[in-house]
Amino acid sequence: MLKLKRQLLSFYHKRQLLSFYHMYSSIGWSISCFHGSVCFGIIKSIPPGLKLTEMGFTLTVFLLLLWASSSTSETINDHFIQCMSIHSTPHANSTQIIHQPNSSFYSHFLQSSQQNSRRLNLSTSKPLLILTPFHESEIQAAILCCKKQALQIRTLSGGHDYEGLSYLSQAPFIIIDLIHLRTISINIEDETAWVQAGATLGELYYSVSIKSRVHGFPAGICPTVGVGGHFSGGGFGTLLRKYGLAADNILDASLIDVNGRILNRESMGEDLFWAVKGGGGASFGIIVSWKIKLVQVPPTVTVFSIDKTLEQGLMKLVHRWQYVADRLHEDLFIRVIIQNVGKKKTIQASFNSLFLGGVDKLIPLVGKSFPQLGLQAGDCTEMTWIESVLYFAGFQRGTPLEILLNRTHPDRSFFKAKSDYVKEAIPEAGLEGVWERLLKEEIVFMIMDPYGGRMNEISEYEIPFPHRKGNLYNIQYLVKWEDNEAKTSNQHLHWIRMLYKYMRPYVSKSPRAAYFNYRDLDLGSNNQDNYTSYSQGWSWGRKYFKGNFFRLAWVKTKVDPTNFFRNEQTIPPLPGWRIRRRYD
Repeated sequence: MLKLKRQLLSFYHKRQLLSFYHMYSSIGWSISCFHGSVCFGIIKSIPPGLKLTEMGFTLTVFLLLLWASSSTSETINDHFIQCMSIHSTPHANSTQIIHQPNSSFYSHFLQSSQQNSRRLNLSTSKPLLILTPFHESEIQAAILCCKKQALQIRTLSGGHDYEGLSYLSQAPFIIIDLIHLRTISINIEDETAWVQAGATLGELYYSVSIKSRVHGFPAGICPTVGVGGHFSGGGFGTLLRKYGLAADNILDASLIDVNGRILNRESMGEDLFWAVKGGGGASFGIIVSWKIKLVQVPPTVTVFSIDKTLEQGLMKLVHRWQYVADRLHEDLFIRVIIQNVGKKKTIQASFNSLFLGGVDKLIPLVGKSFPQLGLQAGDCTEMTWIESVLYFAGFQRGTPLEILLNRTHPDRSFFKAKSDYVKEAIPEAGLEGVWERLLKEEIVFMIMDPYGGRMNEISEYEIPFPHRKGNLYNIQYLVKWEDNEAKTSNQHLHWIRMLYKYMRPYVSKSPRAAYFNYRDLDLGSNNQDNYTSYSQGWSWGRKYFKGNFFRLAWVKTKVDPTNFFRNEQTIPPLPGWRIRRRYD
């Protein structure tokens, strides 16, 4: 019997048990278990065509599997640790690298990774292990060992995936947390940097500022976001109109593929290098580091934030902003943040801006292009670019730059986000409907980031990120709440989905586009097992990547044909006939 149990464990793991459970639930069986040891099945109905003898045999196998599962986790953990000891060269004590559920560090790393706690009340399992490697060889070994144990991998850089896909899974999995791989090497002479994937944007910006006050990098606004996922999904911030996306400024990458090979741009080839720059690195391997091109910023930049409410003419200003924001000089970035404020609740729009230059040049520029804003010198503050990073992150002026080294976001909450792209200005009547809906929620934001400038000059096929010329601006809808009880969460989720439905006539069409880094599982998701069809992935993939989705799937087929690297929204491989038809 012990031999049978071991054989069952070696062939079937927890996800197979879940598959059995769901299969029998769907055909009308009820499976009951007590204390994980005594189980019985109550047959509510016999499926047509299933013989009783077949049913009895299959149920017997299922019960044996369920009995075996009581020690599955421990067995898998033991086998994984043994495998790691064989295939990796230790660069630290194993207890510093591999963290099991009974370790205090396990809870620490798991909790610190969860930036959005909303999905924690879903039926997802916790990782069997958390791996915090100090060296690439430990990741190579982990990939090999996970393949042997039929485990999935979730790779964690900063933990800001909007749907928690970097730390959650419904199948047995481990987390590879890159927290120890965050070295940043700056070369100011050739204006480049190598950044390990576990570093945050704040750590990158701080490191650049130590070397130079006239260099920066065009990436996101939140300093606790990890560069690993941010760069691989595109990555934009206040410099996008001047320099494009983070992914537009990547020169090289180090990636560990499904076979455990460490590849750079030359060895991985241009197709795979193209794919990871905006197509999501988690589909193709584990990104270990990026080589980026630093950009020049002036010694003095200017920021301002002008708030207007409905009573102060917000409607006319937001409507006009749509016609000018993408046409402004590329040195000028003005975004709009809309929210409901005040005890009596009204709508407020904040016109939040960065200008790469001084006030003396900014005032006449805005006065000519957007005089309705009424910008005055007193509204503006001159500072260095690195100080503007703190400003946009919400810190008070004078806050030490070292705050950028803090990896923990100060405002963790339950939230849901969605995104859109706008190609034609929304009429005032359409905006009025938005205001009415925002007033029905408690904590809600609608963030409108202007495109144009450098974004218009880059082809939509240059990298997988396709949202270029023709887009006036991007919208991020964000709703937050404090109580994660299921009923409360569902109310807020329903609200944001209804707002998204309302916006349909006013945003991009065929497809209705979305930004990959604002992950949204409402758009569609892959199967939980190893098989996801290309057509199934197309339902959500074309919204993120448009015409680039096919090429991404083709690259996926070349580098990971068995779909080892997968989650709910990773690129699926192509079926064989599609490859032959397109490339033979």
